[in-house]
Amino acid sequence: MASSSSVARKLPLDGLRVVECGHLIAGPFAGMILAYFGAEVIKIEPRTGDQVRDMRLVDKENHTSLWWYSIGRNKRSVSVDLNTSHGRGIVKQLVDKSDVFIENFRPGKMEAWALGPDEFKSSNPELIYTRVSGYGQTGPYKAKPGFASVCEAFGGFRYVNGFPDRPSARPNLSLGDTMAGLHAALGVTLALVGKERSPAREGQVVDVAIYESMFNVLEAIVPEHSYDGTVRECSGSTITGIVPSNTYPTADMKQVVIGANMDGLFAKLMDLIGAPHLKVHKTNVERVAHVEDIDTAIGKWTSTMPLHEILAKLDDARIPVGPINSIAEMSVDPHFAARGMFEAVAIPGHDRSLRIPAVSPKLSETPGRTKWPGKPLGADTRWCLESVLGLSAPEIDRLIRDEIVFDGRAP
Repeated sequence: MASSSSVARKLPLDGLRVVECGHLIAGPFAGMILAYFGAEVIKIEPRTGDQVRDMRLVDKENHTSLWWYSIGRNKRSVSVDLNTSHGRGIVKQLVDKSDVFIENFRPGKMEAWALGPDEFKSSNPELIYTRVSGYGQTGPYKAKPGFASVCEAFGGFRYVNGFPDRPSARPNLSLGDTMAGLHAALGVTLALVGKERSPAREGQVVDVAIYESMFNVLEAIVPEHSYDGTVRECSGSTITGIVPSNTYPTADMKQVVIGANMDGLFAKLMDLIGAPHLKVHKTNVERVAHVEDIDTAIGKWTSTMPLHEILAKLDDARIPVGPINSIAEMSVDPHFAARGMFEAVAIPGHDRSLRIPAVSPKLSETPGRTKWPGKPLGADTRWCLESVLGLSAPEIDRLIRDEIVFDGRAP
């Protein structure tokens, strides 16, 4: 028998088949994570394709979103008209032959299409049925449409972002969708482990709400309010109750983030910046009461030198410090390179490789990888119908002719 060291280990999700009936970001982001770590992900798209194919910057060669090549990586693109009973029947057959189903339509839509969880209880009782929506599958708001923006607000995240004298701030990202996608991928893996431990190997429904994914990262906000009615407010570039942890100006008109909120780190920082008199504030409680004096002293010091000198001095002192990087800085930073955080893919018609981000976490023995970038719409329709469902070439041709499925993008 060959030793384990001589045999390449499979990726963690090798052999797992996932049908992703999602659109835009949350569901597809979950599918991307699963595909990166080995799952066979069959992405169901309408004739016009997932709208993310047209979002933000598009390439000149294929008129396709550069984002698509990342979020669509490692997936099989199958184009089906879900507005036809025949098209929905094809999707049901695919799900019956799969381990996981991901959908992120508004609650009730899949039931209206006869593709809800109950439809698979007898035909595929082991199925992990994963649902992502704005407000979840239950409750008085379940039918409300919910994109990341409004769900970040509803879930409390936007309330604590920004400055008190301005409108609530939004990071220039669809963070709520991405967080929901992470929760969905986590839910899938938890449900898979649960199924393996179940004597009956029963599947279950994973219900992910975008607002709850943001609510999940609110730290101590809930117990603080429960205890004495405290409502944490937005605090600009600081974080309430932790000092010093802020953004400071530099002599070369840049910004630096310094976090020295542990007692020992604070004492070292005060010595370094020439303000030993402030070391009298030995605990975080005391420092919170004197935050203005402390931040003023730090900002006065950082303003006297360029960013690279500040980074060097604080790194030497082992005090947490970091620049505020744009993608321009990250793309040339040796740490990102050493950690393999950029991967190169080839896209049709492009004369050089395109960089896309690697997917975390890093697994020591079975790391994920990008096998191919997001494919053209319907690139795998024929393959899927033949290899997974066992349809013949004439049957597939008929489905294409009848516009039930498609093997290319509609004009």
